[in-house]
Amino acid sequence: MDISRRGFLKLGGLAILALLAKPAFDVLSRLRIVEASPEALVAKRWAMVVDLNTCLARDGCIDCIDACHRVHNVPDFGNPKDEIKWLWTIPYEATFPEQEHEFIEEGLKDRPVLVLCNHCDNPACVSVCPTKATWKREDGIVMMDYHRCIGCRYCMAACPYGSRSFNWRNPEPFIDETNPDFPTRTKGVVEKCNFCQERLAQGLLPACVEACQEKALVFGDLDDPDSDAREILRSHYTIQRKPGLGTKPKVYYIV
Repeated sequence: MDISRRGFLKLGGLAILALLAKPAFDVLSRLRIVEASPEALVAKRWAMVVDLNTCLARDGCIDCIDACHRVHNVPDFGNPKDEIKWLWTIPYEATFPEQEHEFIEEGLKDRPVLVLCNHCDNPACVSVCPTKATWKREDGIVMMDYHRCIGCRYCMAACPYGSRSFNWRNPEPFIDETNPDFPTRTKGVVEKCNFCQERLAQGLLPACVEACQEKALVFGDLDDPDSDAREILRSHYTIQRKPGLGTKPKVYYIV
């Protein structure tokens, strides 16, 4: 069959466009719109309180981490270089460097502290994203749109808490058991904790909160004086991570 030069170029161009579009289409095909149920949990400003006095992370408990990673298809690459972190622990002194002094309570310095995205009121990650792949919802949850993420990692550089991870490899082969109700990601995109927005839409608390047997994690509306979070904040002294940076984090810690 004879093909003119113009026809050949058209076919070649279409083939290239199809190849370039495939990764984006693959991600789009994984995205599912979660419709809010009548029982959906709503708030004006979601926040979390972590009680370090009752959290059993110091004893090796990772129930909340396991629940989070299982629900959100977080891969386990088996090495720190490629680690994807939604919920994890780091030592107290690294979590709160501004709280460090020579007379800090014995045993507190190396205590593991549960950390996650702070869903800041003034998130640095949002302002630097060139494609608007990350944005803040009206209820304060900082979201990710995986199919708009171009992998520039500006958000990772801007986040002062190290709360974002980059998929250097295809994560799917490293997921133990895929949850079909949450999208998997692809190589070349950033991801992070989303405060379980898909569970809130179904009237469920975040997976980590439900999994904690010690009730060390409390989730609620900062703008509701009767919420569980506000009640805890009224009755306990709490601190935040790097509050001096002006990001206004919405994860509080009882120490």
